[in-house]
Amino acid sequence: MEGTKANVQHYRLYINGRWVETGETIPVTHKYTGEVIASIAKARREHVEAAVTHAQEVFRESGLTPFQRYEILLRASRIAEKRREELELSLVREVGKTVKDAKGELDRVVNTLRLCAEEAKRITGEMVPLHATPGAENRFGFAIRVPKGVIGAITPFNYPLLLSTHKVAPAIAAGNTVVLKPATATPIASFQLVEILEEAGLPKGHINIVTGSGSQVGDWMLDDRRIAMYTFTGSSEVGAYIKQRSGLRPVSLELGNNSPNIVHADADLEQAARIISQRSFHNAGQACIAVQRILVQESAVDEFTEKYLSLVRELKVGNPEEPDTDVGPMISESEADRAENWVQEAVAQGAELLHGGKREGALFHPTVLSNTTPEMKVNCLEVFAPVVTIIPYRTIDEAFAVANQSAYGLQAGIFTHDLNIAMRAARELEYGGVIINDVSTYRNDVMPYGGVKSSGLGKEGPRYAIEEMTELRMVVMNLNK
Repeated sequence: MEGTKANVQHYRLYINGRWVETGETIPVTHKYTGEVIASIAKARREHVEAAVTHAQEVFRESGLTPFQRYEILLRASRIAEKRREELELSLVREVGKTVKDAKGELDRVVNTLRLCAEEAKRITGEMVPLHATPGAENRFGFAIRVPKGVIGAITPFNYPLLLSTHKVAPAIAAGNTVVLKPATATPIASFQLVEILEEAGLPKGHINIVTGSGSQVGDWMLDDRRIAMYTFTGSSEVGAYIKQRSGLRPVSLELGNNSPNIVHADADLEQAARIISQRSFHNAGQACIAVQRILVQESAVDEFTEKYLSLVRELKVGNPEEPDTDVGPMISESEADRAENWVQEAVAQGAELLHGGKREGALFHPTVLSNTTPEMKVNCLEVFAPVVTIIPYRTIDEAFAVANQSAYGLQAGIFTHDLNIAMRAARELEYGGVIINDVSTYRNDVMPYGGVKSSGLGKEGPRYAIEEMTELRMVVMNLNK
């Protein structure tokens, strides 16, 4: 990284421990003001190939022990904590996050680094009872976990520091090397993570960063057969493309959703309205587990809606650098325009606009719709904006059917005091995570996180990501007498 006369930071590629200039740059903007706050080097194919070459060479030669990996990641967590204010402000500016959301992301980054450090010491195999089969009485068997090799990590714009950490830290903990491609709109966080790991003592070549468009740099990564595994967070369409292009190589895909959140009449409606209103519009709705569809039992829908709207009306929309702002800008004006068009289309088709629908550049005000139908984009697709729909239902069977009427299946929330309904939800809702008496947006970084259907393959979370990033190798010994 280096500064310029205009105080605009410039970030070069990071390959084999060296900062590499390319001759072409891409601007990075402040998502609220629109001013250029940084520039990044634009990679060419030869840079991607060099990054993979060095990552592969280092993987084959690295002598980092599990304890050394633990020490590096633990130091990284402490460095991230020390740089907290700087990192938070950077997220506010390059992503458009509110101060509140940026603080939450930093908390999770520090915790995820710690968790991955601990998991580096816990990678184990298992004994296999070969002698339990006839003719194998003299055989001794065990399976060990070994790293896959070079991990290709592609991260999105919405949680750039956290999701880079969720891919890079488990890969390092497992003994792999990494080639990281961050989102072009929000790359600064990934460069900062590299700086933190470098300061923490990670030897050169273990992490490499290349930047540029997904259609170019991402494709060059997919073309390189030396990458042993891909881990990606983003849209279902791009995830399907990566899976198709990756061939027999494994992929971990954390994709889209249109999260249902069920509010049954027996729930504490005050609590449900408060929690859902607080979490409906965080990160301007740009989270794959963001609240999108609120399903409320008919007998409670009027009371819930009144309580919910009274809280939503109190949310402050505006400059994300002001500490009391609740909802900041979306990632771009074009994305806010898309959200506005989807809302207007729904209203034209008969939906009722209960609140919001207002756009000011990249700012899109919290929006609540009712009287929607399943085929409307705001219901059947991932809106990825501060837009929710309130949908009444009669019976819990109907609620489960509507919730499952989706191509997606990442996480769902349900509010109820009925243990039987809660347990049925755990079994019947077709989602990777079912959150009871809380919203779909709940994620603890230690838990297995990932979806079904078009929401992806594989699991994140330190222990579970490490399992994805290692191979179970069987070892058989013939004990001759």
